[in-house]
Amino acid sequence: MISSVFSVLFVSLLLVGLLVEFWLGSRQIRHVLRHKEQVPEQFAAKITLASHQKAAAYTIAKKKFYLIYQLSSACILVGFTFFGGLQFLANELFKLAEHGMLYQLSLIAAYCVITSILDLPFEYYRHFVLEKDFGFNKMTRRLFVIDLVKNTGLFVALVLPLFWAVLTLMEKAGEFWWLYAWVVTVFFFIFVMLISPTVIAPLFNKFWPLENADVKEKIENLSKRVDFPLRGIFVMDGSIRSSHGNAYFSGFGKTKRVVFYDTLLERLQPNEIEAVLAHEFGHFKLKHIFKSLLVATILLIPVMALLAYLKSQIWFYTGLGVDPLLMTNNDAMAIILLMLSLPVFTFIFSPLGGITSRKHEFEADAFAAKHTNANDLITALVKMYDDNSSTLTPDPLHSAFYDSHPSASVRINHLLAAQ
Repeated sequence: MISSVFSVLFVSLLLVGLLVEFWLGSRQIRHVLRHKEQVPEQFAAKITLASHQKAAAYTIAKKKFYLIYQLSSACILVGFTFFGGLQFLANELFKLAEHGMLYQLSLIAAYCVITSILDLPFEYYRHFVLEKDFGFNKMTRRLFVIDLVKNTGLFVALVLPLFWAVLTLMEKAGEFWWLYAWVVTVFFFIFVMLISPTVIAPLFNKFWPLENADVKEKIENLSKRVDFPLRGIFVMDGSIRSSHGNAYFSGFGKTKRVVFYDTLLERLQPNEIEAVLAHEFGHFKLKHIFKSLLVATILLIPVMALLAYLKSQIWFYTGLGVDPLLMTNNDAMAIILLMLSLPVFTFIFSPLGGITSRKHEFEADAFAAKHTNANDLITALVKMYDDNSSTLTPDPLHSAFYDSHPSASVRINHLLAAQ
């Protein structure tokens, strides 16, 4: 009985989630189409109608692609669960590996490999059709394959050992294994954050210190004004994959660094670069990265506790189309089923992350406006919107549900108010 109720609830929420996504997507497409013939007044002097229309077409193409991908993902999810995909995989691997850790890790690895293979056509299309059609893709097919091999190597070197540690704790650490697994997982993510700027990121891109003397002087003066412990300002060869421009903050402690895409530096003036960097400093000084990490760490506790409960509930397996194997433990299957089902049940809470992220962006913008010229940040943002073909007229409801950054007009109005 519980199994049937759980199945109905899962399917219902999956369908509701898809309907909401397609409804919001259709709103976004219609809204962008309605406003594509005229550049918003506050941008009219800096962005041409041709660029505005290109951004509209790009936004619509991306949204249609996303909706097709989400529909495909839902079909794959149903295929793994109710159509017996996971059950078949478990039975076949059990014949080869029988029981124990080899079977557990093989099941997780096989699931991850299969989902990655199913995603490959979409990744290929995104790079070599969608992004290429709008002039953004710079990646070669050779680099695409190299990235795939490197990501697979990182999965084997980092992610599988984490699964091994968690599975070992599930089997041998007793009733409170989930607390120990939580600690191990948190330390794992901290470790990855520590090594990412100096070990992982250089596997994919080249980094070099910022060399422009005028920009360096402005950055050094800015770091003194805001009391930022400057450890490294780097430029990244983002142009080998895309002509999109960006800047980001990574690492912490001795490994923290600010990184500019080379494509971004080509377009911005020194004062604008200083303002963008002040925004990134704002994220650090206002502890946004720490707060996000803390929230993720806290939210991981109920997830681990839920896994501890569900792994021993027969209805959880059968409700998702799996008959648990009686001759071995089903810990790996429980992990996979939770990974598959949790997004379906938590979809309704998706906007909460965006609300927090947009709040952080406003705060970082205000910080930048306080320590640099707000007009410089505004002109930099407008150039970034233009170069990246970001729509200036998103649907407000769609933006509130999905976007991690405020829309262009809202963000710039906040900056003008801060100024």
